[in-house]
Amino acid sequence: MSESAIITTHNVNLWYNEKRALESVSMTIPKNKVTALIGPSGCGKSTLLRCFNRLNDLIDHVKITGEIKLDDENIHAPGTDVVTLRKKVGMVFQKPNPFPKSIYENVAYGPRVHGVKDKAELERIVEQSLRHAALWDEVKERLNDSALGLSGGQQQRLCIARTLAVEPEVILMDEPCSALDPIATAKIENLIDLLKQDYTVIIVTHNMQQAARVSDYTGFMYLGKLIECGKTEQIFEHPKEELTENYITGRFG
Repeated sequence: MSESAIITTHNVNLWYNEKRALESVSMTIPKNKVTALIGPSGCGKSTLLRCFNRLNDLIDHVKITGEIKLDDENIHAPGTDVVTLRKKVGMVFQKPNPFPKSIYENVAYGPRVHGVKDKAELERIVEQSLRHAALWDEVKERLNDSALGLSGGQQQRLCIARTLAVEPEVILMDEPCSALDPIATAKIENLIDLLKQDYTVIIVTHNMQQAARVSDYTGFMYLGKLIECGKTEQIFEHPKEELTENYITGRFG
C-alpha cells in the first residue's frame, strides 16, 4: 500500500484462555482511508478491532503476542498510557450506547474528562462534533433533552460525535449499522465517507455490500487468520485467494 500507514500489526496472536482467536495477523492500515474487516461470524474481526485500542485488556485470561504500532509507536510498550491510546483510537459499538444524560452532556463528557473546563470551548467542541457527525441540525434546538429520546440512528451518530469530541486519529466501528434500519444505515455510510477526510476509519461489517460501498481497503478474515488484504475493488473483483472468492461469491460463510 503506497499510502502512509497509521497502524501496522506484525505477527499478532491472541488467545482467550486456551482458545486461539487470532493467528499471525500482519497488516497495514492506511491513514485517512476506510478499511473494512469482513469474514464469517467468529473469525476474529471484532477481536482484531479491539486490539487497536487495547480493549481486550479488559477481558480476563487474554494473552497477546506480536506487535501493534500506532504512529510508529508500539502500543504494548511498557509505560504506554492506555487512556491516551483510547483518546487517539476511539470506538463506536454495534448498538448505540448513549449515556443517560442530555445530548449536550454526552458530547461534552470526554473533553471534560480530559480537562476542558471552559464553557465556551465546550460549546464549540459540542457543536463541531455534532456537525461532523451530521447531527447538529437535527438536535441543536434540544441539546438539553435526554439522549435516550433520540432514534436509534440518531443515537449512533451521537455516539460518533462523542468519539469525535476528544479528537481521535482513528475511529473503530464494530458493525455500527447492524441495529439500524436502511435509512439510518445510509446516513451512517455517508458520514463514514465524510469522516475519512479527517480521520482513519476501521469498520467491522458482516454486510459485504456495505464493505464494498464504504471502504477503500478490505481485509478478509477466516478462523482467526487474515487471509487477504488489499484495495476493496481488487478484493471483491479479483481476489488472489480461493477462500476469499468463495466467501465473496457466497459459497460459504
